[in-house]
Amino acid sequence: MKSYHVRIWKISTKKSGKRPHLVRWVVGEKVFSEHFATWELADSFRSNLKRAAQTGEAFDTETGMPESHARIKGTTSWYDHACEYVDARWAKVSGRQRLSIAETLVAVTPVLVRDQRGVPDADVLRTALYQWAFNKSHRDTDKPDEIARALDWIARASIPVSELAEYDRITAALDACATKRDGSAAAPSYYSRRRRVLFNVLRYAVFKKRLVKNPLSEELDWKAPEAEVCDEIDPAAVASPAQVRELLTAVSYAGYRRGERLVAFFACMYYAMMRPSEVAALRQDDCTLPENGWGRLILSGSTPAVGTKWTNNGQVHEERGLKGRPRKAKRSIPIPPQLVAILRAHIKRYGVAPDGRLFRTERGGTLHKSGYARTWKTARELALSPAQAASPLAKRPYDLRHAGVSMRLNAGVPATQVAQWAGHSVEVLLKIYAKCIDGQDKVWHRILDDALANAMDCEGNHDPANET
Repeated sequence: MKSYHVRIWKISTKKSGKRPHLVRWVVGEKVFSEHFATWELADSFRSNLKRAAQTGEAFDTETGMPESHARIKGTTSWYDHACEYVDARWAKVSGRQRLSIAETLVAVTPVLVRDQRGVPDADVLRTALYQWAFNKSHRDTDKPDEIARALDWIARASIPVSELAEYDRITAALDACATKRDGSAAAPSYYSRRRRVLFNVLRYAVFKKRLVKNPLSEELDWKAPEAEVCDEIDPAAVASPAQVRELLTAVSYAGYRRGERLVAFFACMYYAMMRPSEVAALRQDDCTLPENGWGRLILSGSTPAVGTKWTNNGQVHEERGLKGRPRKAKRSIPIPPQLVAILRAHIKRYGVAPDGRLFRTERGGTLHKSGYARTWKTARELALSPAQAASPLAKRPYDLRHAGVSMRLNAGVPATQVAQWAGHSVEVLLKIYAKCIDGQDKVWHRILDDALANAMDCEGNHDPANET
């Protein structure tokens, strides 16, 4: 039955308990109540009830909820909602974004359950969620029995979406976002990415009227655990220009035939500050390579490795735009004569693929990280001393990009210009490379010495008689 006779009482608060804030209201002659962990959540819920009553909505005498919010008290589970969100976003996002959504939901879903009775093995459940539940193109394929049992359990044990409005539930989800599989704290950037995904999944619940309000829109009394790692680059990992030259020379001796083909690949990461996926997508038409002097690269895309189950064409790599930019955006990078010479020699010796790509395997395929990472590991052993090889120095190929950015900053190139060339925002650039900017003290000392000397000269030439 429906009733327009509604009275809403003030929020009452107990001194103890996990959900001390109580909202009570009357529909017809029946009293309803809801408990909340924070006063803000209770006030938000009460405000929605008042708004519905003031606009003349009818309230259900069985649930106590207004007509517009009736579905919020429904039984849609978190698991069903998460699967629905994946399906809604699948065709609208890239393979990399599909992967990010799945990783977040895999972390959060196992903690949003009623109880742990009959819980499957953690690795089995993770595999079931990652490879089937949250992958639209693979969900309905044949499953091993243990995978099917795991998915059946999570479907039955999953809590209603509406419970995410409770403090304990939403903070449990945030804890999962901020924690790695081994229980240690995740890097700040990794947590931030997961939190963004979770926010969007909850926003979708609001659109579907399964939540009154996105609980992450409120300021929660919760703090992410301190991670042992940070987003700043470790200066110990940044190679000097001389060390980079030694490493590039060693690459040519690393691996049978493969090494020589990768010298220019790694050189682009250092001299042009390119990401590996950007180098893999580089084409001859993107390059201006004069016989003498500086050249230029015009980047327009990248080919990140995603996995065959996450791309539309079933390939490991997907074609996409530059990171963090519109699909058709381009980035112009001036390159020094050293890289111009290396690229000219590479094209002369190995030619280009039919589609113009400079870098490919001997069979013409896209370079895989596993392949060039092995070559880089061998090159480090050849070029570095045992102590250096055991250190973080240029441990990953990506550290060449860090070395290229650091070299330019330390040479005095303005951060705004370096950020434009590297494809960063200035804020992110300075945050990441703050500890790598070194060697500029003498420059600033000289400027300040000149300023102080000029000030003293002015004071020495000061004539009090000229004062009025």
